[in-house]
Amino acid sequence: MNQIALIVHTCDRYQLLYKGFEYFFKKYFPYGELPVSYYFLTEEVDYPSPIFTNIKTGKGEWSDRLLSGLEQIPEEYVIYFQEDMWLTKPVDGDTIKQVLEFALKEQTDLFKLSSNSVYKTNPAGKYINGLAVTLLDNVRSKYLMSHQVTVWNKLFLMGQLRFREHPWRNERKGTERLKVLNPEIYHIDLFTENEHQPINNNNSNAQVGHYYTVSQNAQLNGHAHSYISTMRLDTDPVIREYAEKLDHHIKNGFTHDGLMPPRKEDIFKKIKKLFKK
Repeated sequence: MNQIALIVHTCDRYQLLYKGFEYFFKKYFPYGELPVSYYFLTEEVDYPSPIFTNIKTGKGEWSDRLLSGLEQIPEEYVIYFQEDMWLTKPVDGDTIKQVLEFALKEQTDLFKLSSNSVYKTNPAGKYINGLAVTLLDNVRSKYLMSHQVTVWNKLFLMGQLRFREHPWRNERKGTERLKVLNPEIYHIDLFTENEHQPINNNNSNAQVGHYYTVSQNAQLNGHAHSYISTMRLDTDPVIREYAEKLDHHIKNGFTHDGLMPPRKEDIFKKIKKLFKK
């Protein structure tokens, strides 16, 4: 089990989200129960944390920064998170422990832990605490390469990264590469994201975790409101102040780095201006 690391891959522009991610991670993830190493991958900023070891990836495109971070991690397997995935429900410690043991025993390259209707699955003949372990139908499924919560063989993940790929291109082109490679991709409904529902034939009493992605186009989205309400009730004044800062960003339409988003000029007005010159 000491072969596994949990990484939070982020960028310095999204520094606003770090404290919120960790607040709800500490609240709902059984980090103290698992012999797992925890890393927070920033570019150049320092992020001191009682849970995460801060790794600096340097500036660069998404794929280059992730590759730099992975090269600095000794563990063989990684659980991938991003900083805008804020938990809302407890994650069962025994379930995730068995998931990780399964990944190590079967030497899986890719084990998706997050539900999405773009995946089409077939039973793999195993249940973990009532959750069905399945295999993706790689032909019928979309987004074989995705950045939701996933257990990766680190070397396999590194092999799916290309120089200077932004995240959207990596998901698109990475899926094309995986379609050709056609690996065994496991899936379990350990987490649901946003309003997606579990996709496998699980037992009715199975415990499923959940998170919302609180960022869209470098701004907080509507999912952030419930988290802000929770943090406003915290006994720690630092957390309450942080909640007000998030609320201020939403009300004023700020991006995560405190700026106004760039104005999108009407294309027809732009053409008229060109003709007037």
